[in-house]
Amino acid sequence: MHTTCRLWPPRDEVNDISFVSPLVFTIFYCERASEVSLLLQWKSSKVEALMMKAVVITVPGGPEVLKLQDVADPELKEDEVLIKVAATALNRADTLQRKGAYPPPPGSSPYLGLECSGTIEAVGKHVSRWQAGDRVCALLSGGGYAEKVAVPVGQVFPVPPGISLKDAASFPEVACTVWSTVFMMSRLSAGETFLVHGGSSGIGTFAIQIAKYQGVRVFVTAGSEEKLAVCKELGADVCINYKTEDFVARVKEETGGKGVDVILDSIGASYFRRNLDSLNFDGRLFVIGMLGGAVTEIDLRVVLSRRLTIQAAGLRYRSPENKAEIAREVENNVWPAIVAGRVKTVIYKSFPLSEAAEAHRLMESSQHIGKILLVA
Repeated sequence: MHTTCRLWPPRDEVNDISFVSPLVFTIFYCERASEVSLLLQWKSSKVEALMMKAVVITVPGGPEVLKLQDVADPELKEDEVLIKVAATALNRADTLQRKGAYPPPPGSSPYLGLECSGTIEAVGKHVSRWQAGDRVCALLSGGGYAEKVAVPVGQVFPVPPGISLKDAASFPEVACTVWSTVFMMSRLSAGETFLVHGGSSGIGTFAIQIAKYQGVRVFVTAGSEEKLAVCKELGADVCINYKTEDFVARVKEETGGKGVDVILDSIGASYFRRNLDSLNFDGRLFVIGMLGGAVTEIDLRVVLSRRLTIQAAGLRYRSPENKAEIAREVENNVWPAIVAGRVKTVIYKSFPLSEAAEAHRLMESSQHIGKILLVA
């Protein structure tokens, strides 16, 4: 007897099945079970090809809410590249997003991860610089904790020569944050003095090195002698243990009572007045975090009399155009320092994506020095 199988919609009418649900093919009549199995296998393979693994925030909360799950592949836009992720790096903002306190910008990936490295898998039709197979790292608005991520082309960097593909994930966020705040906006220049709080953090270890490369005298604070020793090894000139010393008094002592020219601060309210007291005339304070609170008071007389500048900014919510401008500046000014070996990766530990929760616990313990990576 002749065997007939009819499907709806017909297979030859389904060119792009990215929108098709797993049960869309309805078999109206089929006498051979083996043919039904073949058809279902074909559909299953197509669906699986459109899926990837990503770390999902199941509910806002502690590290235990992070789970590795199957999710849909990212959609590639005309001005983006699709990166097969090799590694991503943790940032303090990831822990805030996990708790529900730092949502991604509208239209961005809902998954964690503000930077990554990997290999380009596909490019949008308006992309000319990159092609499939290129090894890159990138600044993200989200999505790094996944096997694939789509990124605006202006936020993509070549992997610096001499840096492994995995280790390159440690650079984009810190490089763009430090260069945009300390150099582009605060105008730190050779011969000036610079204080960075949290000198042993990912931001701090990078800031020490790039500031020294630019001919700056660097001050740091950190909470242990072990961390300060690493800062010293990276080039910091004055290392202050904030648990045992008054950083204002030490800064004044080391600068002949003047204070430093620029401060990069991730603490916020609890350091605000002391930061102002630590600045030289025409000093510039840049706030990038609020670990010590968000609300404080200011005596404007101090600001006016010493011509101080106070700025604050994040990187994630900037426009793609602004991020692209920063990325160009970073590639032109920071990448040569990396290639010359003057700025090196400082990586504390790597975890597989499946152990993202453990990586978050380590970050929140503040026991690490430098960056923590997740490897896809």
